[in-house]
Amino acid sequence: MDDALLAYESGRADGLSGRHDAALAGDQRTGPDYRVGIVDGQLAAFEASLIAAVRKALDHRNEAR
Repeated sequence: MDDALLAYESGRADGLSGRHDAALAGDQRTGPDYRVGIVDGQLAAFEASLIAAVRKALDHRNEAR
């Protein structure tokens, strides 16, 4: 279980930073956990980017008033 959690967290960190380790993704035991972490990290990065864009748009709208 610890290996699965470590693989997931490694994948999440890589997903947040936009990286991908093919060797970790292809590992028979922990590859699926790593890949789920990748997707979760990418989703978190997208969400942070989307929130930043919305805040920027709202700031520009408030400045125009």
